[in-house]
Amino acid sequence: MQVTETLSDGLKRGFTVTVPAAEIESKRTARLKEVGQSMKLPGFRPGKVPMSILQQRFGESVQGEVLEQVVSDATRTLLDERGLRPAMQPKVDLVSGSEPDSKEDLKFTVEFEVLPEITIPDLSDLSLVRLKSEVNAETVDKALTEIASRQREFEKVEEDRPAANGDVAVVDFVGKIDGTAFEGGSADDVSVELGGAGFIPGFAEQIEGMKVGDEKVITVTFPADYGAEHLAGKEASFDIKLKELRRPVEAKIDDELAKKLGFDGLEQVRELISKQVGQEYEQLSRLRLKRELLDKLAEKTDFEAPPGMVDAEFAQIWNRIEEDRKAGRLDEEDKDKDEDTLRADYRKIAERRVKLGLLLAEIGRVNNITVTQEEIVHAVRAEAARYPGQEQAVFEYFSKNPQAVDSLRGPIFENKVIDYIVELAKVEDKEVTPEELAEMPEADV
Repeated sequence: MQVTETLSDGLKRGFTVTVPAAEIESKRTARLKEVGQSMKLPGFRPGKVPMSILQQRFGESVQGEVLEQVVSDATRTLLDERGLRPAMQPKVDLVSGSEPDSKEDLKFTVEFEVLPEITIPDLSDLSLVRLKSEVNAETVDKALTEIASRQREFEKVEEDRPAANGDVAVVDFVGKIDGTAFEGGSADDVSVELGGAGFIPGFAEQIEGMKVGDEKVITVTFPADYGAEHLAGKEASFDIKLKELRRPVEAKIDDELAKKLGFDGLEQVRELISKQVGQEYEQLSRLRLKRELLDKLAEKTDFEAPPGMVDAEFAQIWNRIEEDRKAGRLDEEDKDKDEDTLRADYRKIAERRVKLGLLLAEIGRVNNITVTQEEIVHAVRAEAARYPGQEQAVFEYFSKNPQAVDSLRGPIFENKVIDYIVELAKVEDKEVTPEELAEMPEADV
């Protein structure tokens, strides 16, 4: 194998590789003989099929198989011998000698970007602040009040009075666009909570003031991001008839409420709420600590990010930005920016993510941090638990899609590296209020 370097510019590398035709022919012949050992043809004993027939029937497919293996082996040897670590999959182009009947040497080019030289900073020199917050009785009481609100029952309003905020109105309605009823826009005996969420903005509000037996035509506009595309952004009218009013009967926060929820008593519910809220606080605390850690590491990433990796990361980010823009979901701070400014801002984010990802990967590699099979299995089970009744389908999906498993491995690896760094860093715990903990910014990566 002959290798000639053709490109060395920053992180970019390029080579021309030549493999003798005799080596290709030898591998091709050996593979054809291997195929012939299992081939059965009338008039020939197993393993005795003439090479000319094997070449005629399988020459093209075997040539492709041999070339793929030769190029893969040659590229791997090139990288190993020169100690090169490609940032992404190398780009290979065949130049000559790839045809089945060719007598030329195989020549191909290979181009790629190498990973930069990464110097790991002194991790024990990092100073971090871990924000912590205790679960207080007020928080638990508030959660109990919300639970009780969801468990409340409704009683029929007997007096003759207008519908008010907080009531539940039982209505029949017929929805129309341009005077014509549209599919899915009509229903009977629908319960609409006045002041609640779940209906088109402006729908429930216009029922307020109606009395049982009243009929009314209201006009609303479907949101631009409404789930049904044929209705999104359109104005519609609804013929409303109010049939019944119900008012909430507040549920008492006591042991009876707890038993209704499946617990032995109220204290057991309080303990569960306290535990769950505590876990949420711990997760928020970890996110804030991670953000501070990544910000400080970002200041120490003085190496060049491979342009190809930045391009790929930016493309993923920009696709999401485009989707959010079309759906009207852009962040407030991005809405007034022109496209050039948005692209520049998010390309910086892409570069930051790539650099931090490479630094974390290098820290993990140098310190032999790996993801175990047991951790992968646990992550798959956790993912399956998110889809009750479809667990088996989730397991099958991951078993058939290695790339999906890789999507779980990445976050696990990153978290293990983050934990490793935190163990080495100087970490000061600071007590804050739950509100202060919640308003801190989250991590970019």
